[in-house]
Amino acid sequence: MNINFPYRIAADGRTATTNDADHVRDMIEMLLFTNPGERVMRPDFGTGLLQYVFASNSPELAATLQVTLQASLTRWLGDLIDLKEAAVESIDAELRVTLSYVLRSTGAEHQETFTRPVS
Repeated sequence: MNINFPYRIAADGRTATTNDADHVRDMIEMLLFTNPGERVMRPDFGTGLLQYVFASNSPELAATLQVTLQASLTRWLGDLIDLKEAAVESIDAELRVTLSYVLRSTGAEHQETFTRPVS
């Protein structure tokens, strides 16, 4: 079992845990919404997606975000997942990322949507 993210105490008074698939999902979410430079010991960790939220929408920006996502996910989580597809949308005051990936450990396919309100 893995420690759940974000950290919390379970109903039994112990640290909450999660299974491997949910742990990988938690790691993906952490990577997506961390800006490079936020981590002291890993200054290049993160995607920087949140800084593009208010940029004007264009095919060039979409392609840039796609490449940025793929590079970050491959670098930091490539030993855990095979990324199949990534889509980034900025809808009103929300950033939405939809990923399709395969867990290397089990071969199970997953499609997850990650959202973050924009302030």
